[in-house]
Amino acid sequence: MYHKSLFPPLPQIPEQNVHHFLLDRQDQKSWPDFTFQVDVPTSRRRTFKEFLERVRDGATALGTDTEHGGLGVLRENDEIVGILSENCLDYVALVHSLLAITVPFVTFSCYSTTFELQHAAKVSGATRLFVSPALLHLAHVSGLPDDRIYILEGEVEGYTSYSALVNRVRRKGMPRLPIRPAQNDTLAYLVFSSGTTGLPKAVMITHGNLLASLYQYAVAGQEVAKVQKRQKWNGPGGMQVLFNVLPIHHTYGLNIATLRCFSEPVTVLFLSKWNSETFLDAIPKLVLSYRVTTLYLVPSLVYQLLHHPRFNAADVSTVQAIQCGAAYLPVHLAERLQSQFPGVERVGEGYGMSECTLAISRKPVPGMLGGRAKDVPGSAGMLLPGMEARVVRDDGTLAAVNEAGELHVRGDCVSPGYWKDEAATKAAFVDGWLRTGDRIRIDADGVLYFEDRTKDTLKVSGMQVSPMEIENTIFSHPDKLVDDVTVAGVSGGRTSDERVPRAWIVLSPAGKELGSARAVQRIEAWVQACLSRYKWLRGGIAVIDEIPKSCAGKVLRRELVNQYEATRTTMARL
Repeated sequence: MYHKSLFPPLPQIPEQNVHHFLLDRQDQKSWPDFTFQVDVPTSRRRTFKEFLERVRDGATALGTDTEHGGLGVLRENDEIVGILSENCLDYVALVHSLLAITVPFVTFSCYSTTFELQHAAKVSGATRLFVSPALLHLAHVSGLPDDRIYILEGEVEGYTSYSALVNRVRRKGMPRLPIRPAQNDTLAYLVFSSGTTGLPKAVMITHGNLLASLYQYAVAGQEVAKVQKRQKWNGPGGMQVLFNVLPIHHTYGLNIATLRCFSEPVTVLFLSKWNSETFLDAIPKLVLSYRVTTLYLVPSLVYQLLHHPRFNAADVSTVQAIQCGAAYLPVHLAERLQSQFPGVERVGEGYGMSECTLAISRKPVPGMLGGRAKDVPGSAGMLLPGMEARVVRDDGTLAAVNEAGELHVRGDCVSPGYWKDEAATKAAFVDGWLRTGDRIRIDADGVLYFEDRTKDTLKVSGMQVSPMEIENTIFSHPDKLVDDVTVAGVSGGRTSDERVPRAWIVLSPAGKELGSARAVQRIEAWVQACLSRYKWLRGGIAVIDEIPKSCAGKVLRRELVNQYEATRTTMARL
């Protein structure tokens, strides 16, 4: 069945650089100056006006030609600027400097191993790289020369920093570059996603995609305002204070901390990297000094907090809003989380993916849309404004109401495809529809329910994990210990629905000569050396004689998973 959002349609969106919508609106000119950003570890602050000045001076430093003191970074020269950094204030400023001059950027995970960064740098074709000092050792595997590597936050001898570039503009009185025009198809940035299958791919997000996603937020907000009084925030001067713990390199954090915080004055507090102890250490100071009002989380962080011995004693009385995304949050965890925050009426939840800029659906406020909007526990919410969807059976026909199938979506926020990967783009973007790879059912009220991943991609700690990437890593072991391997998700995650990677391997003659136990140890060590922690084989490694396959050669992973789960259940009963 075909489904269309129950929200009013998006208005006609002007074709423009997204900078004008975010930082060049008429209403912002009447805003009083306020503390816009705070670096939690150092307590360093930046006002909104200081931020705007830094963005414009940074854009000038980047885009001015080298003869006049700039870097000469131009879209016309096929420049793509990589960012490899933990969360910091200048991460946000750099992003907006690049948007202003329409030079696309690509975000690299600060958790990357050398193996992962080499792959990401090669796929993206980044021509320059801004890096935090702590990750400078990793930056060198990007293949870029030292004179194309810059420091994002702080200073390192021998390297030019973003701060130095901004200061050069001010010292020399360099004339500011105008904001460059952009069309809907002008590339804004690349962000990595495993898509529906395979190795991580670079998702293209355009200025038009960003504008559509931001207008979704605005239209939904207008509908909320019809049934709910304007929020009176607990922050200083009645302002919202958002404590951002999400990594900016991820779609969720990128949108929340750098793009969706300009609709009204808001203070954003930055934690450089998630750590539950650091978070709990910071809460007393932040509640007292800034009166934190808003948290954005992912289910794995929720689980860590709820099971931390110090959390029950934490003063979170000023928090009024919590939003959880990136993966499904089980109902019992949502209820427990809300019970810990006396000022939070409901935990907001949504469903989305990098290929849709951010969100596809979101749980509505009860009573919206003339009472048609249903806030159902355990659901993935309702389609956001401008979104259309269809649920497709395995045979390609449309599923009935409340029948599960693969969700296909379309809308102006949907990416045009994967950067320089025509085959993957053709597989995922079909006839104007994005195949999400998720099994979803949609009931008669238009409420979405997540059933399972249609494809192989797993979600671990809110991050996408490609079994194929793990399989390729195992195959690449220098000792050639396996003849065949498959990886699939099994139970054992932090939540009942989370699946963790498990490998089934068929040993090669070299592996058999070494012995099963030692071969497994070496493979596990190799995976941990090559891949980020959330991709490790927490489900274990099993040595088997043969991996089951269909007559067409398709691996029958479900058989292996079912056998494992049955054995696990039996052992649990003993």
